[in-house]
Amino acid sequence: MVKVWAEKEMRNYRRIHAAGIRCPMPILLKSHVLIMEFLGTSGWPSPRIRDAGLSEKRLREAYVQTIFIMRHMFQKCKLVHGDLSEYNLLWHNNEVYVIDVSQSVESDHPSALDFLRKDASNVNDFYRKNGNMNVMTTRQLFEFVTSSVIEDTPEAESAALDSIMDHVGSSATLLENATVHERRALNQQESVDEAVFMSQFLPRSLNQVADYEVSKIQEGDVEETYALAVAALTGNEDVVNKVTQVSGVDSKSTHVLFANNEANDDINGDGANPAADSDSGKGSDMEEDEEDSDDDSVFIKRAMTPEELVAAKEAERAKRRANKKAVKEANTEKRKTKIKKKDKKRAINKTKGNKKK
Repeated sequence: MVKVWAEKEMRNYRRIHAAGIRCPMPILLKSHVLIMEFLGTSGWPSPRIRDAGLSEKRLREAYVQTIFIMRHMFQKCKLVHGDLSEYNLLWHNNEVYVIDVSQSVESDHPSALDFLRKDASNVNDFYRKNGNMNVMTTRQLFEFVTSSVIEDTPEAESAALDSIMDHVGSSATLLENATVHERRALNQQESVDEAVFMSQFLPRSLNQVADYEVSKIQEGDVEETYALAVAALTGNEDVVNKVTQVSGVDSKSTHVLFANNEANDDINGDGANPAADSDSGKGSDMEEDEEDSDDDSVFIKRAMTPEELVAAKEAERAKRRANKKAVKEANTEKRKTKIKKKDKKRAINKTKGNKKK
């Protein structure tokens, strides 16, 4: 097991280093021993971020570098660190290096988004407490890391990050100018929003969203965080506009959930509204047959509604009962032609007697 763990860390380090993300360069793996580049000066290892004793200015620089490390790992390497904190970040030559990637998982891992959400919370907590700075919320950091709308260029990423930090600065200014009662209410609301986001289910694809949930989102009857997440997955402008209108969230403030992502249009074929497609499907049967024949080679997984789940379970039970009944009847027929035990024993004894003679 230790050997497999070392092999996984070697693969992750190679992927991260090849993407240009700052980390110790992997050199050699022998059995369960991994040899990497030494980060330090004059034989002294570079300190962890928590032990570096950085000034507030340096901590601000480290915070920005950490954010970009998280985003590049997710976007370029398709990895989520899974245990990112001040203990797994080194300060070397005035730059942040990421270490301890043995537990890192692929971005399509079932728990990848949960791990990333926890990483974002850990990073924000450390820099907020030690850097005396206004950090973005866990949700804002999560969305910045996972955004496929932001182009993978330094200019686009810097512009998006500056926009988010401007919004964070405006919120901090508003909080400073508020009264004691208003400040307490704002802090309480922020804590509630943070707790809701940390516990909220985040769908990874439309396969995890049932049809009735999508219809509720169109009507604006679903919790904001869930609605925003699903709206980003649909790539449907009508859904996005409806959620924006109901939730009152500026579509430009999130950078992720309400941007028009052309890549998501492939989910709905030509980008049309699924509801409209279902209505237009009531046309001629010949057109439906042609579409079905064209789509026979493509399998599309669809989440079932609660009613469909109940019907599927009932059908499975009925299938098992029928199979059990068929086996029972087959055993009954088999017993009709089966030799009785006493006759079988008598035949065996006769055979043994003939052998003795």
